[in-house]
Amino acid sequence: MTRGMRLTLLLAAALAGGRAPAAAQEPRLASRLPEAVRAQVDTLLDLARAAGLPTEPLVDRALEGASKRADGARIVAAVRRLSGELATARDALGLASLPAELTAGASALRAGARPEDLRRLRVLRGQQPVTVAAAVLADLVAVGVPPDTAASAVIALARTTDDVAYLAFRRSIERDVALGASPVAALGVRLAATEGDGSIAQYPGPRKP
Repeated sequence: MTRGMRLTLLLAAALAGGRAPAAAQEPRLASRLPEAVRAQVDTLLDLARAAGLPTEPLVDRALEGASKRADGARIVAAVRRLSGELATARDALGLASLPAELTAGASALRAGARPEDLRRLRVLRGQQPVTVAAAVLADLVAVGVPPDTAASAVIALARTTDDVAYLAFRRSIERDVALGASPVAALGVRLAATEGDGSIAQYPGPRKP
């Protein structure tokens, strides 16, 4: 059983009424959430901390829910889901991953990337952090590129593209889409220009479910 799976089981037990460890209070949540909701979020924070996961993204997610006046159950569910995504990202990217890498990896997973995509990024990027590459993957999905296509494009560029070039690649696609191009067409044009001789049809096709 992976550490991510163990964390998921602990989270499920804690929120299903089982006995959970005493939670340390996060002061930023004290005045923003009802007491019962804050206690559940604090428990999730303690479980994540014990598992070696970054807790700042979880606090931010809870505060975001409070700002949007989401109900308590939705806030707790959102924090729990992000905890699981961070754990899965850490399993895929490795124990030595930086908090920013895990946060970006979690965003990519939520956008539709697979753990295998993150593992491939880690291998292909070598000593370079995967933070920007994973974030660009999520951003491409956000502008309408299908998750499989976005993951394939980001992976195809992983060996030769630095963070600055990744960001320029994303901005170019966003600009093309804003000007009326379809997301897939914009990605294909920019990928071909980046590679010089490629097109969207040349990198891996749809993955099996």
